[in-house]
Amino acid sequence: DVQLQASGGGLVQPGGSRRLSCAASGFTFGDYAIGWFRQAPGKGREGVACISGAGDSTSYVDSVKGRFTISRDNDNYMLYLQMNSLKFEDTAVYYCAAQVRSYCSQYGWPLRTHYVHWGQGTQVTVSS
Repeated sequence: DVQLQASGGGLVQPGGSRRLSCAASGFTFGDYAIGWFRQAPGKGREGVACISGAGDSTSYVDSVKGRFTISRDNDNYMLYLQMNSLKFEDTAVYYCAAQVRSYCSQYGWPLRTHYVHWGQGTQVTVSS
């Protein structure tokens, strides 16, 4: 079975940092692009970042560019999201998800329909 297990969420102060992790199993991890999504209370699920299967290409939503970094360790089947300079509006449940493609298409990567496997979410709360 394909499994994606996100972890690392918690309470963080504005301006602080947090690193999320996603452990994958049940498929050939390095063959597929992986994304991070988030869902704030009362809002839809938003694509945050995507990384290609080889890890050589990344894409970000404008609101996190320069603050968040997506990375992956294909040897250990791990995905990461380093979040710096966190803001109140970053508060959300964060999900990792796997595509059927090896790349993050320019316009398609933020679309939920491009992802076929989803992990459970991890809550990130930015609060003072």
